Amino acid sequence: MALSGGVDSSVSALLLKREGYEVSAVSFWFYDCHDGRLQEAFDRAKETAHLLGIGHRVLDLREAFRETVIKPFFEAYRSGITPNPCVQCNPHMKFATLIKEADRLEIPYISTGHYARVKNGQLFRAKDEKKDQSYALYRLSKGQLLRLLLPLGDYLKGEIREIAKGHALPTQDTPESQEICFMGGKGYYSSMEKTPEGLIIHKTSGKRLGTHRGFYHFTIGQRKRLGIAYHEPLYVVEIDPNTNTVYVGDKSLAMSSTLKVSRLNWLLEPSGEFEAHVKIRSTMRTSPARIRILNNDEVEVYFTEPQWAPAPGQSAVFYDNNRVIGGGIICSK
Repeated sequence: MALSGGVDSSVSALLLKREGYEVSAVSFWFYDCHDGRLQEAFDRAKETAHLLGIGHRVLDLREAFRETVIKPFFEAYRSGITPNPCVQCNPHMKFATLIKEADRLEIPYISTGHYARVKNGQLFRAKDEKKDQSYALYRLSKGQLLRLLLPLGDYLKGEIREIAKGHALPTQDTPESQEICFMGGKGYYSSMEKTPEGLIIHKTSGKRLGTHRGFYHFTIGQRKRLGIAYHEPLYVVEIDPNTNTVYVGDKSLAMSSTLKVSRLNWLLEPSGEFEAHVKIRSTMRTSPARIRILNNDEVEVYFTEPQWAPAPGQSAVFYDNNRVIGGGIICSK
């Protein structure tokens, strides 16, 4: 069991114990944190494990996490795309490490506090639509899914809080985390290497509207913090890292009815064109679309309705009702 020191993983361990499983817990030390929050999380995990009567260890994975997640994250921004570090971390760090440790200890199953459901090696959305994390898990392998137990998939978040309070778990009041874990609440751009000033150009007119302090400060669809004045709302519609240029325009230019998606991971093997509901950001709803397979590692997505600000580097995940078909990385509109 991956025990983070948060309420979700703590209740997951409790639910597994209630179902009769013998649980062994591990916490991951992925990054250094100098404000004490990480140590507090480890302390809560240790206290929770002691309360539940399960073993607990902390694994130092900082070097591997730096190479596997942090470096690609900053390299993506330097290349002008918007990465999702959780999508990279889950299959290659969290779940890969859980499988490795489970194999070492001859334990048949692994578990986390994610909100999603797994049945017979297939991935489904959680009961709690607002908390559903199947989007972030779509890159797991079938082998990982076959060994995965997700106790929270059939619960609402409020129910999990109540269970934690009812059992006086040390994590019952831990706040929700919405930030990039290894940034510690700082903007990612605060850790980027400084680049020369570049131009902000109106996409339609070609008019120079201002300058910026680095294209990596921007993402597709961004409206705030542009640093320019204009008579109508403007949005980032294109980023060119080769020329250090940010293009802005009206809202319609940030909409798109088509996408190209590559670096695919299929949980269900498609054949030819197929219909699906597609999610292009973790916080967005799914939208109906037609998927056309171009080759072994690229598809085109045609939406019924234009979508807001699809950003290269983010994931597009395909659903058949609540079941995850697969997904990939958005490479272009």
